[in-house]
Amino acid sequence: MKRALAVAAAAFVATASIATAQEPQWRHGMAVIGDLKLPPDFKQLPYVNVDAPKAGDLRLGDEGTFDNVNIVIDRGTVASGVGLIYDTLMKRSEEEVFGTYGLLAEAVSYPEDMSTVTFRLRPEAKWADGEPVTPEDVIFSMETLKKNSAFYSGYYRHVTGTEKSGEREVTFHFDEKNNKELPSIVGDFPILPKHWWEGKDSQGRQRDITRTTLEPVMGSGPYKIAAIQPGSVVRYELRDDYWGKDLPINRGQNNFRSISYTYFADADVEFEAFRAGTIDFRQENSSSRWATRYDFDAVKDGRIKKEALTNPFKATGVMQAMVPNMRREIFKDARVREALNYAFDFETMNKNLAYGGLKRVDSFFWGTELASSGLPEGRELAILEELKDKVPPQVFTTPYKNPVGGDPAKVRDNLRKAVELLKEAGWELKGNRMVNAKTGQPLSFEILLNSASQERSVNPFVASVKKIGIDARIRTVDSSQYINRTRSFDYDVIWAVWAQTLNPGNEQMEYWGSESVSREGSRNYAGIADPAIDTLIRRIVFTPDREDQIAAVKAMDRVLLANHYVIPLFYSGEMKVAYWNRITRPETLPEYGIGFPDTWYAKTGN
Repeated sequence: MKRALAVAAAAFVATASIATAQEPQWRHGMAVIGDLKLPPDFKQLPYVNVDAPKAGDLRLGDEGTFDNVNIVIDRGTVASGVGLIYDTLMKRSEEEVFGTYGLLAEAVSYPEDMSTVTFRLRPEAKWADGEPVTPEDVIFSMETLKKNSAFYSGYYRHVTGTEKSGEREVTFHFDEKNNKELPSIVGDFPILPKHWWEGKDSQGRQRDITRTTLEPVMGSGPYKIAAIQPGSVVRYELRDDYWGKDLPINRGQNNFRSISYTYFADADVEFEAFRAGTIDFRQENSSSRWATRYDFDAVKDGRIKKEALTNPFKATGVMQAMVPNMRREIFKDARVREALNYAFDFETMNKNLAYGGLKRVDSFFWGTELASSGLPEGRELAILEELKDKVPPQVFTTPYKNPVGGDPAKVRDNLRKAVELLKEAGWELKGNRMVNAKTGQPLSFEILLNSASQERSVNPFVASVKKIGIDARIRTVDSSQYINRTRSFDYDVIWAVWAQTLNPGNEQMEYWGSESVSREGSRNYAGIADPAIDTLIRRIVFTPDREDQIAAVKAMDRVLLANHYVIPLFYSGEMKVAYWNRITRPETLPEYGIGFPDTWYAKTGN
């Protein structure tokens, strides 16, 4: 009898242990690395003004045009600001690099091996028409985005299934274990209303999520689309009935009664509209304009405030570059790509056009602790030595440095070096033309741009390569054509920007991985398919600790640079903003951003 009781007791303990092990641990947020800064009972984000008035209109500008408000598909040009109408499962804090907190989801749970993640939806979460946000909406959103968007298809390629796992619960399954970033990034995508998209419009026509549309789409977020003038203006209005307005993650945010975007033909026209007071806020991307054209009365008398803010770059590494498309035969040889870098005289351009206000980019993670420099050592060196036969030998012997120009002698030396590299690659100067030594084919390419404002920075490069017989031409197209051509990799050279976080992960495969090289719509603009890069990306994704992650990122950065995949351009390292005194910001900015427009608000009484 005692033995039977002992066996029964042991069985009970075992069953209880299994039940405990299977019991989900619900969390109020996630941190990919380290711990969350805010406790479960936090009242607000630390950088907001909870007393900010809900008032005023924010008028913004954009360049180009738009013909679509459907964010799902890879067609058309989506209007700016459409994200204002959508909520996501989780929401990031600009005070943290790695932290994200519940928005549509009140809690999140995942096992130790991170093979799945489960979100529990808030019971009060509602669409703009009052219908509840359901697990079916989340499943529909993930499946639809992956099916119709090249970006989401690539970014969420490790999501193998999504299921309703409870009345208000939805679970994502992954094809990899111990990928620390996967549970976090599936909280980032916009949740779409399944019932709305499967319904009919006001004319009784069946909606089709696979087509462009200018019908005001519906979301669960703080704003709704109030008015659309196709290609010209889109206006959003704050929803008084927004379900999440009192959540701690939202307090002190979404303060403007309306936000509108007006489109302009080019940046100069947009700037004049700002000067005239029809635009309230402007982010200035031209160093020369910032240095020379903000001297009008409204700036002098304080009605317009100028600020150069470094906050967004504390956690953002930037590579801005001209990108040769290696899907074109002429750019497959690294010596050709390196020669083009020698032909770019940044120093003279910076002096003449930007009044010395720019800095040359020399890393794919420029400005952060992830940027490589000097020669590899320690853990980074050990990682690279494992790939010694697969990476350029100079990663071990020669620190990466961009050519330096700025005076006639240096420029001549750089062009001479460019000609030498081209000769090694099979090109030669015949008369005043650079041609293929075997075929006689001229070295000729087109630089595709989507803004006339970029031309002034590219023109000096075009003039420089012409000195060594290269026929480079600029072609500036409208935003719709530019998007279509870049999605299909129909270009020789483009101007591209990659912004990197301090927690690089799965998106690196989208930027440089072999599996993205042929997938239309990916951001592998250069056409990189390198086994060493693929190996390093996986090392970054499955890193055991922060020290190893930093070493792996630096190693990848070094290999990317050594292969001369891009012609690095420049950046200022500051976000230059100017705004009329009708609007203002909280006194304290977040550590890693400026909180715009979420935490800004209208000055009442002006």
